[in-house]
This record gives sequence, C-alpha cells and structure tokens, in this order.
Amino acid sequence: MFTHIMIGSNDLEQARSFYDATFAALGGQPGEMDARGRLIYSHEGGRLMITKPIDGKPATAANGGTIGIAAASREHVLAWHRAGLAHGGTAIESPPVERPNGSFVAYLRDPTGNKLTARTPPAQ
Repeated sequence: MFTHIMIGSNDLEQARSFYDATFAALGGQPGEMDARGRLIYSHEGGRLMITKPIDGKPATAANGGTIGIAAASREHVLAWHRAGLAHGGTAIESPPVERPNGSFVAYLRDPTGNKLTARTPPAQ
C-alpha cells in the first residue's frame, strides 16, 4: 500500500546513528544519503526516508503517529530496542512485551521524538 514513509529530523547524523543501529539489529542495511540530503533506508520495496523539513522549520514528531517495523523474531525486537537505547532513543510505553495476540512488541522514540514500534507477527 505505501511506497515510503518520510519523517523529519533536526540532526541527520544523529538520526543516521540511531537508524543504522536499529535496522542492523533487524538484519537491515545502513542508510544512504541521496543527492537531496535525505537519509534513505530500503527493504523489500519499502523505504523509510529521513530529512530536514523543506520549509526550514524545526522537525517535530507526529502527535498520535506510530511507525511500525516488522521483526522476524522476539530476539530481533529485543536487539532493536537495545540498539535504539544505545543510540539516542528513549524507551516508551511498556518494556518489550508479548501481547495477548502473541505478537512481541517494543516501543521507542527516536532522537527527534518520532514514535516507533518493532513487532513480530501475531501468533497464528
């Protein structure tokens, strides 16, 4: 359904440190900076793009927004959470936990305040 998600950052190098570490924990590749100065992470046809806002105003996190990231296993979720905390992220909501549907989830805010979750699929 989606081609990409674009979020803002006030410090692209800090964002790169955070996202490179968290995506590596999930088996992903480091981001690449394009010619327009946007940091891009690609996986299986989807892209997460991080940029300084084009209007020149400070980046802010979406109130009520959450970006969900698929994880293959509970171990990947835990590694993602640890990597995020070690690279400027903030733990939010509950500690990593199994939900009643069998999905294992963890939540972080990135250094800009964007809300993220890594989660395994629900139990079948």
